[in-house]
Amino acid sequence: WDASGRYFMVAANASKKVAAVDTKTGKLAALVDTAKIPHPGRGANFVHPEFGPVLSTCHVVDAVVSLISTASDYPKFAKYKANNWKVVQELKMPGAGNLFVTTYPTS
Repeated sequence: WDASGRYFMVAANASKKVAAVDTKTGKLAALVDTAKIPHPGRGANFVHPEFGPVLSTCHVVDAVVSLISTASDYPKFAKYKANNWKVVQELKMPGAGNLFVTTYPTS
């Protein structure tokens, strides 16, 4: 899920994509191109200082954590709209096979 709880994020593993489903409309909001075998189920949401609200997702095969900019209805995030549903950053990891990402509220 994205931070708002509106968009359900699910991997389309074979096609290197993450699908964002709008639970308000019941329609596909976006297909986001990612690295190989994304694992968004245990991703973490946070507000990136440059890209706004993002979902971080690791990958089973590729040694990266992808940051996907997510949509928001909040006016304060309107300036990030051009980035919505794009991988805005990839963080290189020391190895592949990462399945879980977490954030800490006080960090």
